[in-house]
Amino acid sequence: MTSILGLIPARGGSKGIPRKNLISLAGKPLIQHTFDAALGSKLLDRVILTTDNEEIAEFGRHCGIDVPFMRPDSLATDEATTRSVQQHCLRWLESNEGYVPEAVVTLQPTSPLRKARHIDECIQEFRDRGVDSAISVSPVSEHPYEVVGFADGKMFRPVQRPEEFLRRQETPPYFHINGAVYVMRSSVLLDGHTGYGELVYGYEMDPQYSIDIDTLFDLQLAEFLLGLPEKQ
Repeated sequence: MTSILGLIPARGGSKGIPRKNLISLAGKPLIQHTFDAALGSKLLDRVILTTDNEEIAEFGRHCGIDVPFMRPDSLATDEATTRSVQQHCLRWLESNEGYVPEAVVTLQPTSPLRKARHIDECIQEFRDRGVDSAISVSPVSEHPYEVVGFADGKMFRPVQRPEEFLRRQETPPYFHINGAVYVMRSSVLLDGHTGYGELVYGYEMDPQYSIDIDTLFDLQLAEFLLGLPEKQ
């Protein structure tokens, strides 16, 4: 079986919600929900936290998460990309430990409702289908056929409807990347491009588990959703 690395990226800065990764959600820090899901996974061989913040690093160690290095300040800015953080982790591990996992599972702390079973199901699909990447998605609430834009006083449709109008039940399904689980081959992450590889599988998650925390309203909504009965 391939080696699967869980990677949790969590920088200290946040414009929308100060100290967002450590803010309380349902009685524990936001990031702990992701720690718990990662540690509960049966298919992750190792879980690493990459952060520039010592408080977050210490909390990760307290929760049983591996923190083998501190992230450079240059990779903790608003401009730093997730890809650059993933590449830094892989290169550090290879240079310092001689360890190169076959795949990396990136778990953003801003997806606190994602469960261990979602991680494992996405990894299993990645393995079974032999794809370059498997990413979690959720159905869009508004179909792209209904999306409009405005420019120069005119309305336009970015996605054109078919000439013969389709009932909503007949429209092709579309999804958005919900940010909860990204499973990617290390070779794809290191190839210098920003894509997901040639073969990509969309692992569909229920919207109840797909919220991405960006605002205080998102946090309040997550608190409510955590109180709902769990779906199977």
